[in-house]
Amino acid sequence: MTQTTRITTPFTTPFTTPFNGQSTAAEVMEGIDLRGRRAIVTGGASGIGVETARALAAAGAEVTIAVRDLDAGKRTADDIAATTSGASVVVAPLDLADRASVAAFVAAWEGPLHILVNNAGVMACPETRTPEGWELQFATNHLGHFALATGLRPALAAAGGARVVSVSSSAHLRSPVVFDDIHFNERPYDPWLAYGQSKTANVLFAVEAARRWAGDGIAVNALMPGGIPTGLQRHLEPDYIERRRALGSSTGVTWKNTEQGAATSVLLAASPLVEGVSGCYFEDNQEAEVVESGEGRGVAAYAVDPEAATLLWQVSADLLDL
Repeated sequence: MTQTTRITTPFTTPFTTPFNGQSTAAEVMEGIDLRGRRAIVTGGASGIGVETARALAAAGAEVTIAVRDLDAGKRTADDIAATTSGASVVVAPLDLADRASVAAFVAAWEGPLHILVNNAGVMACPETRTPEGWELQFATNHLGHFALATGLRPALAAAGGARVVSVSSSAHLRSPVVFDDIHFNERPYDPWLAYGQSKTANVLFAVEAARRWAGDGIAVNALMPGGIPTGLQRHLEPDYIERRRALGSSTGVTWKNTEQGAATSVLLAASPLVEGVSGCYFEDNQEAEVVESGEGRGVAAYAVDPEAATLLWQVSADLLDL
């Protein structure tokens, strides 16, 4: 199958679907049959990852939850099995900030892979570095998923028409990837700028992977799931969510529950409505418009810049010795 790569520009008409910001993952997946398909959801034991895994499993996919906390993963798998008839969910260890863990996960994978949802992440944490000296949010949110996806590319290609979903955030509007100082070695560390550039990297990955992997029939898209109170906000002040909610529509963020938050992920992972769409950024189940600046809605022009996407790919491959 030949994929059509739609690199978003300010001059293209955004792709639309019948769904919206209040649609749930179950509604998006209604009538979709994934029997015989295999899927991986990173961070599938918490937040929207649970509902992403549940919706894919309910449609018949064999779902692997890739997690750091195996006990939490097993509890999630048991819950999905108990609440979803015929669900097939397995749990595998994966620490995205640990290169050896990612390599072990890739080496252990056998057979084709139809769906990869790069969902796990860390948000606005205190300054922390990996053993390599990399800033933790960039290392986890981008580099770990980059190593995972590129390592699994042969399995994705073998599936024929595979899809990769890169969960980004409207926080990407806070910062481009600062190539001169990605790891905050020279500039003062700012947890939100670090998170923002890691989420921009998630979009740029989709843009470049869509171009590079089109010949393998692999579609790659990024998304903003919406504002969902989950464990992702564990490093934030206790009243952060309440304060953001109080701002209402001025933030441009659609507040959702986890079932609604997983909807755009499963749309891009499995819906026939987006067949052939690749290299794009979605929010509220629609392709987002390109914006020059702002907060909340749209995709930053720098996040879909093909030159920045190519540069990030090379920088990432060099850091990971790929």
